[in-house]
Amino acid sequence: MQCIINRRAQFSASHRYWLPELSEAENFERFGPTARAPGHGHNYVLYVSMIGELDEYGMVLNLSDVKHVIKREVTKDLDFSYLNEAWPEFEQTLPTTENIARQIWLRLAPHLPVSKIQLFEHPELWAEYLGNGMEAYLTLSTHFSAAHRLARPDLSFEENSEIYGKCARPNGHGHNYHLEVTVKGEIDARTGMIADLGALQKAVDDYVVEPFDHTFLNKDIAYFENVVPTAENIAVRIGQLLRSPVRELGAELHKIKLIESPNNSCEIYGADLEEVAAERQQPSAVLAGVES
Repeated sequence: MQCIINRRAQFSASHRYWLPELSEAENFERFGPTARAPGHGHNYVLYVSMIGELDEYGMVLNLSDVKHVIKREVTKDLDFSYLNEAWPEFEQTLPTTENIARQIWLRLAPHLPVSKIQLFEHPELWAEYLGNGMEAYLTLSTHFSAAHRLARPDLSFEENSEIYGKCARPNGHGHNYHLEVTVKGEIDARTGMIADLGALQKAVDDYVVEPFDHTFLNKDIAYFENVVPTAENIAVRIGQLLRSPVRELGAELHKIKLIESPNNSCEIYGADLEEVAAERQQPSAVLAGVES
């Protein structure tokens, strides 16, 4: 029987985004404050996923052995380091979160059955690498606050209450929505980036956070005049809004995760958006997500 196990590690390090072939002005235009000397630091959190068969002792691997391999191959070099100079690979490709994740995979793969590397630069930015050449995933986390009412306009209050419960009350209710936007792309061989991080953050802010924040979704967002703003439908709309801007940055929208409350969340994938968009043309295609 196969099983995936995960091991957590951490290291503190600094880095700087700076390309010597660019002028000072060009570096600051491209990388913003991350180009400042002598760099800036993070408390990185690393998750190493490994896959294998259960042995006679009920383990895939001895986690004590895994701990020592991760320390020997990764954290011994990276902890309290200046990443640009820690490994020779970072002299050729900048130590972005996605590139660090890839290089960690390459260091560990000869010694462990790695299936995924997940690296958190901070709680609102992390990368994943699955061993597919230069392909990686980058996730931005953000939030907005909004109110909504779950009710179909073609149904009576009694009918909506039967479907949506308290969420159908006429004056609505609010949430602090937590949003995770994951993009997929090829790591640039020089910059180490899937996409310009500043531009990606701006796209999420401009197309989602600013328009949605502190609104009553049913009345302030035209899309939800006839579409019930369940968490599912909100996630679909966010995906529709971000798909083209992300593509313009040279990446693909991979996943939208919307956390409505500690009890409720949903995920939609970019590959499914075209099919969902076609379904949205049908009046009956309304997802119902009753909160509890």
